[in-house]
Amino acid sequence: MSGYLLKGCAAVVTGNGVLRDVDLLTDGPAIKAIGPGLEAGGAEVIDAAGWFVYPGLVNTHHHFFQCFVRNRVDLDWTKLSVIEWLDRIYPIFAQLSEDCFYHASVTALAELAKHGCTTAFDHQYCFPRKAGKGIVDRQFEAAEKIGLRFHAGRGTNTLPKSEGSTIPDEMLETTDEFLADCERLIDAYHDAGPFSMRQVSLAPCQPVNGYRETFVESIRLARDKGAILHTHVGEGESEVIRARHGMRTVDYLEEMGFCGPDTFYAHCWELTDAELRQMAASGTGVSHCPEPVYLVGAEVTPIPAMEAFGVRVGLGCDGAASNDNSNLMHCLHSAYMLQCLVASSREHPVPEPATFLRYGTSGGASLLGRTDIGQLVPGMAADLFAIDSRRMDYVGTRHDPESLIPRVGIGMATDMTMVNGKIVWADGEFPGLDEREMAADAEAALATIDI
Repeated sequence: MSGYLLKGCAAVVTGNGVLRDVDLLTDGPAIKAIGPGLEAGGAEVIDAAGWFVYPGLVNTHHHFFQCFVRNRVDLDWTKLSVIEWLDRIYPIFAQLSEDCFYHASVTALAELAKHGCTTAFDHQYCFPRKAGKGIVDRQFEAAEKIGLRFHAGRGTNTLPKSEGSTIPDEMLETTDEFLADCERLIDAYHDAGPFSMRQVSLAPCQPVNGYRETFVESIRLARDKGAILHTHVGEGESEVIRARHGMRTVDYLEEMGFCGPDTFYAHCWELTDAELRQMAASGTGVSHCPEPVYLVGAEVTPIPAMEAFGVRVGLGCDGAASNDNSNLMHCLHSAYMLQCLVASSREHPVPEPATFLRYGTSGGASLLGRTDIGQLVPGMAADLFAIDSRRMDYVGTRHDPESLIPRVGIGMATDMTMVNGKIVWADGEFPGLDEREMAADAEAALATIDI
C-alpha cells in the first residue's frame, strides 16, 4: 500500500459531520479509512496532532487569464461605466500570448492550492488571435505542474460588436471554430472515470455575446460527449436578452435546452424567485461568486432562496477583473458574511455556516458532475486540506470546525493540501517546485504586456 496516515487528527470534517480524535488513512488516490487507532501498514505517517482536516475545496468558476490585471486601481468599477471598463480592460487581454495564459494559470492554480482548493474549473473564453488555439492545452500543463484536478471550461464569444456584443472583434471565433476545438480537447483530455484529473466542459461565455447557434450546437456536442455545460447568467443582461429574443435569459436558455442536471450558470444575482424555481425543477445549478458583489456593487445573490427552492449551489472565485485574489477559502467567508448583511431584508433565513462549507465542497462536486470528490469518506478521492488549530487565530473557535471557515475565516495558507492522495502543498512549499522561480517567470510574462 502507498499512502499516508494522518495520525491523531483533532477533527476530520467529513462533509456529513465531524469526527474527533481520529486517524485518516489514504491508499493511492483514495481514502482507505477514518477512525481511531488505525495501523499505518506501508503508509507514511504524518503527525496530525491539532489538525482540522477538511474536504478539498472545489472552485466552479474562475478566469485564470485575468490574474495579469490584479491590483489595478485605474480599473475601478466604482468610477467607470461597464462600457468604459470594457474599453480599458480588453485591449490588455488582446495582447496576451500563449505563454501569458500559461503563467497566469500557474499563478491562479498555485494560489488556489495554497488555500485548500483541490479541484479547479476555469472558464477560459478569451482567445486573442495572436495566442492561437493551444491555450487550454497549456492550462492542463499548468494544472499538472501544480497538481490540481482541472476542469477546463472551454468558452467562446461569437457575436460581433456590430450586433450588440461587448467583446472586441479580434477576440471572436466562429461557432464552427469553437466546436472543432472543443471536440479536439475532449478527445485529447477528457476523462470521465473515477479520480479523473482532467475534464472538459463546453462553456460559451454568455448569451449576450454569442449567437443562438453557438449555444444550440454546444448542447448537441456536450450531450454527445457526456460533457458539462456552463455559461454566465443573471449578471445584468436579462433585459438585453428580453429586448433581443422576447424573453429573459433563464427562459431563453431553457427554451433551447441549455439547462438541466448537466448544466450550471455563474453568478445569477438578478434572478427572480420564479426563475430560481425553474432552475431547481430542471436541476440546473449555480456557481455563486460572492466577491464580485463588492467590486461591482451588484445585488447580493439570493442564496437563501436558492437553498429554500432546492437549487444546487457551488462557489467560485471569479477572475481578477472582479476579484483580485484566487482564494476560494476566502470566498466561503465572504459568501456567508454577505448573506448576513442583507438577512433582515430577505424572506428566507440565511443557511447555517456549515452549509456554506458544503457549497464549497460537495456542492461544487455536484455542479461538475463528480461523485468521487467533495467529502472525506472511505472510497472517495483523497482530496483534502489541513490547518493546525493550535494557533492564537483559532482560540475560542475549536468547538465548531464546520463553521470555522465561513464564520470566522482563515487568513493564512493551509498547513497541507493533498490531491488524489498526493501532497501538493505542505510546510509552506510546493514539493519539488521553486515558488520564487515560478513567480519570477510569471512576472516576466506579465512584463511583455503593455498595460
